Amino acid sequence: MNAEKKVHKTDFLIIGSGIAGLSFALKTATHFKNASITIVTKNKKNECNTKYAQGGISTVWNKTVDSFEQHIQDTLIAGDGICNEDIVKMVIEDAPTRLKELIDWGVNFDKNKKGEYSLGREGGHSQDRVLHHKDITGAEIERALIEQVEKAKNINFLTYHYAIDLITEHQVTKKRITRKEKTTCFGAYVLDEKKNKVKTFSAKVTMLATGGNGQVYSTTTNPVVATGDGIAMAYRAKAEISDLEFIQFHPTALYNPGEYPAFLISEAVRGEGAILRDYHGKRFMQRYDDREELASRDIVARAIDNELKKSGTPNVYLDCTHLDYDAFKKHFPNITEKCLTLGIDIRKDYIPVCPAQHYICGGININKKAKTSIKNLYASGEVTRSGLHGANRLASNSLLEGIVFSHNAFYNLTKRFHKIEFPTNVPQWNDSGVVKNMEKILITHDRNEVKTIMSNYVGIVRSNERLLRAEKRLLNLYEDNKRLYDHSELSTDLCELRNLITTAYLITQFSKNRKDNKGGFYNADLIKKEL
Repeated sequence: MNAEKKVHKTDFLIIGSGIAGLSFALKTATHFKNASITIVTKNKKNECNTKYAQGGISTVWNKTVDSFEQHIQDTLIAGDGICNEDIVKMVIEDAPTRLKELIDWGVNFDKNKKGEYSLGREGGHSQDRVLHHKDITGAEIERALIEQVEKAKNINFLTYHYAIDLITEHQVTKKRITRKEKTTCFGAYVLDEKKNKVKTFSAKVTMLATGGNGQVYSTTTNPVVATGDGIAMAYRAKAEISDLEFIQFHPTALYNPGEYPAFLISEAVRGEGAILRDYHGKRFMQRYDDREELASRDIVARAIDNELKKSGTPNVYLDCTHLDYDAFKKHFPNITEKCLTLGIDIRKDYIPVCPAQHYICGGININKKAKTSIKNLYASGEVTRSGLHGANRLASNSLLEGIVFSHNAFYNLTKRFHKIEFPTNVPQWNDSGVVKNMEKILITHDRNEVKTIMSNYVGIVRSNERLLRAEKRLLNLYEDNKRLYDHSELSTDLCELRNLITTAYLITQFSKNRKDNKGGFYNADLIKKEL
């Protein structure tokens, strides 16, 4: 591998190509017509968590039956007392305007026979307020946004480019920076995967929109690119990070051993009236929550987990047999087709499901303007802890979060961008002293070990002993990987492993320090103390 002997200058460096990154790019490109915008993504243009969002995006659209107050209250209840109420209010009240922008950009949301937008309901919502495009809403949003981005002449979209680390004073001065010191982001080091070269990007503004880290778990609905890169990069750059213990497990991933990532059976299916049944066909949610199947995700996931442990069976079932098949097929064509490929006819067969890691509710701390604790570094979407989700995300609030905070970042920069100057003395990547890494099996083995550790010890239900075991094993993996990283030629899989270990360790540490059970965090030993 070679480091390019030049520094690439760009006004805006955007890392990630989901709804948060693309909407930010579009707005900056339109407003700052003479500015250069660079988007880097480590895979294809549309390979991101947004693409796989099935259910939709929530907003108060029908104000005759719904209201901001109801959506706010539903979000606060789901967040289990950890949400920032001011942030929740801001996001929800801004939602209709941001949704109209998506529609103006060409996103096609489903309409009913009257020509009105078809609104769905998911777990935790008290009203029908989820706009959707069949059961591939995220893919439709990606399609429309990429189409708009490709029209912008001042956006440079770099696929198969992997961001390794942010550049701050640490690289410039070669001095160790503490987490309490004020730091500035000057850009990032980026691996051109096809040319096998590390590029140095100098930027006035850097936006982290890298999504989540589902790949730390053995069973996840997240795509293989969700390796916690943004959180890990920000942590190494000494950004403030919080609430990583709150991991949301989606209750109903399709149980299909050997398929990875897990295929998601949307929350909206239960919103349409589907019923959960145990392995023997009996309903059980009434024993756990008055809302039954429409309880929030943390409650439904723990209920299923408890049923599986009691019965020793691998899955429960989702019963759709009583639903209108034609309406179901129209709303959920991909789910219907996926089930048919496995011999499941939802008109007469139950769908086997089990929980899978789905979303991380914590991340890089940002304020209302999407600013991080590092100057000129913004962040938006699942990579952040904005205060919207609290301890547990309300279904279909995630796409909304990304587009609102990206707008806020853009709006803030309309006022301050002209004051920001290009950084000077940005050092190029130093690749001296490394040797070619021939033992890829070490990376594969360690990646699988991270997944096993997290699934066994830091899953839906945790305990003090499990967390202690996870911490010890992850520390050993960290030391082994640091030695490998320091002396080996860089590759995407080596860098991803570095980030997976970092985020897994951080989740474990935050879990150890949590003193009460909230939302997506549940420690069985804390229940014993309360009793």
